[in-house]
Amino acid sequence: MFFPEIETPQNTKILVVDDDPAIRESLKAILSSDGYQVYTSKNGKEALEKLFEINPDIMLVDFLMPELDGISLCKIVKNNPETVDIGFILITAVNDLNTRIKGLSAGADDFLNKPFFIPELKARINSISKIKKYRDFLKNYQKVLEKEVEKKTSELQKLYLKLQVAFNEIKELSLEIIYRLAKAVEFKDMCTGFHIHRISFYSTKIAEHLGLSKEQIEIIKYSSPLHDIGKIKIPESILLKPEPLTKEEWEIMKTHTIIGAKILEGSKTKYLKAAEKIALLHHEKWDGTGYPYGLKGKKIPLLVRIVSLADAFDALTSDRPYRKACPVETAFEIIKNESGKHFDPELVELFFKIKNEIIEIKTLFQDEKST
Repeated sequence: MFFPEIETPQNTKILVVDDDPAIRESLKAILSSDGYQVYTSKNGKEALEKLFEINPDIMLVDFLMPELDGISLCKIVKNNPETVDIGFILITAVNDLNTRIKGLSAGADDFLNKPFFIPELKARINSISKIKKYRDFLKNYQKVLEKEVEKKTSELQKLYLKLQVAFNEIKELSLEIIYRLAKAVEFKDMCTGFHIHRISFYSTKIAEHLGLSKEQIEIIKYSSPLHDIGKIKIPESILLKPEPLTKEEWEIMKTHTIIGAKILEGSKTKYLKAAEKIALLHHEKWDGTGYPYGLKGKKIPLLVRIVSLADAFDALTSDRPYRKACPVETAFEIIKNESGKHFDPELVELFFKIKNEIIEIKTLFQDEKST
């Protein structure tokens, strides 16, 4: 912390206020000889008129004056935020406790008794001068701090905006990588690419109507397209086989859940962490007959149960190498029949409530080969 420079009389202004011309001139002569800048007023009213013009550091004010006495002038000076820090010394010939109490109550900083003892006068002036300058220093230091804080705040805001731009760029890049990674699987699976859009929008719509948080909705929107990422390792002879799979082929097909989780494991990104769970568990069933672990009911994470329902509906209503797509109404009927078996019954109930919105998504992202 910086401290104010040592005070010198040359930069200290004193306003002497007394109705006695002899006392005014005497005080002016004594203090001017020490280098103080001394101004005088014959009464309190005149002092107020000069106050802002002079802007004194110290006021030496007689207690008893006509028109405006010292106590009244002190109250005016000390109740004004612009002059409150002026050092105020009351001059009085009445040396009693009651006078001092009145002066202190008005805000006086010190007292000087008549007749003056010059060494005492100079000592009190010097003491009050130091206090005034230190008050000024604190006030100015506060302004400097406020400007510095304002400057640093502005710099931090600019830095925050830059970081926000960088974060958004990284986020967009991450999401684009996720999308393109999902597209790679779609090309291998001979899909048009709309499949990942539909899964994302079906899942998001369900999550919205469930009342999930904005963050959870965003996570499921961007992680759900990676549910089948493990299929990238499945041989095309199995993936694109037009006939039903053999038992051995089906066991290989089921490994796409484990493979997908291994591809995505270890990420610190919230989207990929969620995608890892979805890829691993999206073929688990509500009644525990799914794979790879046979999880049952709410042991299957909610996001996974949502994507599982969305994926099943899209699979039913899309062409596959081994069959044609089901009509939408047939798909809804199958979903209904699987409530409490394959699917979470609460999600099925919700799915039917938003049926029109699901169909709208299906229509908007219609595959050319789908019926």
